[in-house]
Amino acid sequence: MESILSFLHQYLGPDLKVATFIVLNLILIESLLSIDNAAVLATMVKDLPPHQRKRALRIGIILAYIFRGATLVSASLLMQINWLKLVGGAYLLYIFINFFYKKLTGEAAIEEPHITKKRFKFLSPFMSTVLMVEFMDLTFSIDNVFAAVAFTDNTVLVCIGVFIGIIAMRIVAGYFVKLMEHFPFLDTVAFMIIGLLSVKLIMSFFVPYMPKEMAEIVDGHKTDLYFSILTVSIFGLPILSSMLFNFPKKH
Repeated sequence: MESILSFLHQYLGPDLKVATFIVLNLILIESLLSIDNAAVLATMVKDLPPHQRKRALRIGIILAYIFRGATLVSASLLMQINWLKLVGGAYLLYIFINFFYKKLTGEAAIEEPHITKKRFKFLSPFMSTVLMVEFMDLTFSIDNVFAAVAFTDNTVLVCIGVFIGIIAMRIVAGYFVKLMEHFPFLDTVAFMIIGLLSVKLIMSFFVPYMPKEMAEIVDGHKTDLYFSILTVSIFGLPILSSMLFNFPKKH
């Protein structure tokens, strides 16, 4: 038993409770991101004939696995280059702001039909769509890695999170789709969490330049635990409130 605990501490960190919460949060955010990924990809192929849609998505899923696998390799590199945390945080912040800007201005409802009308002149409609799907797959893979890195600087946990994202694309996402159909406000909740992740990732960039006491507060194990509990609460409390009081409203 002691050897097992020693092994877990060596790779998951000194506080297994924090590691457990981080993994739970990674399952949550990776699954939510996978749902958005699937929704966008489905929109991109809808202009194709029905018999070509499944084929385009099948190719997209296979290459998405390859992209996600590549991000597992790049994750350890990302952890070592401090300025990439600032870039990643800014990128997640852009996604957060862009989502709520479109939601407030009503652009989200009219944007999707335009995505699939982009075509490359030198390629057929089918290959053009496949190429766009792969570009989006690559973008989504980067999203997931930055989101995972925002939770922890433990390379093993980040790799676990990205690997969970791969599984979520086919298994967990289906259950989350049903959950989001019942609780439509979860889409907004997911992007609120992404906003928090962006702030945490940007703050982690400045940790090496902070006084030791402040750095321990910003990037300490207790902070990771409290942050993980906060993100789970942001996701879980609205569901509980909706079930008990129908606020926010559910379908």
